[in-house]
Amino acid sequence: MPDLERIAAVILAGGAGRRMGGVDKGLVAYQGRPLIEWALAALTPQVDECVISANRNLDAYATYGHRILPDTLPDYPGPLAGVLAALDAVDADWLVVVPCDTPHLPADLVARLREAAQQANVPLAIAADDARTHHSCFIVRSDQRDSLAVFLARGERAVRHWQAGLASTTVRFDAACFANLNQPDDLLPPPPAGAKLN
Repeated sequence: MPDLERIAAVILAGGAGRRMGGVDKGLVAYQGRPLIEWALAALTPQVDECVISANRNLDAYATYGHRILPDTLPDYPGPLAGVLAALDAVDADWLVVVPCDTPHLPADLVARLREAAQQANVPLAIAADDARTHHSCFIVRSDQRDSLAVFLARGERAVRHWQAGLASTTVRFDAACFANLNQPDDLLPPPPAGAKLN
């Protein structure tokens, strides 16, 4: 029987990039190409539609041929504003959410997250590794849109606090899949083996 559920993904590139010196993280080059390209390459084959949450450099993001969704709430209220904009815009049963600064996402991220949510009969599945939970990488059923809108309307902002109010499960992946490039030094290649660090 064919799978009739639609899955969309949003790449969160709408932040102020404070830890990256204020630059637009999605457009920062890593190993020769912008971080947004890494995320698109990983996610596009896994979903029916991939959209980009962005609040700056919209023309630059538009060159990738995906819908660009600025926040619908004022004053950069955080990543959940990008999630809400995506839930309002996409026609899908599930929404996968990832940050733009995680270039090594696994090729089975979407399938494993959705399968875990369905098996547990919960609306949310969050990626994790053996050491920590990656609250910014998750899949959520689209019918949770209203709960998110109410959460944000209360002035709440933290992703993990919203998630704590939903029934959920976690899915274990290799920690290397979620290497997070938050600061300029994170973009540098690792030193050769045996090199001395100052």
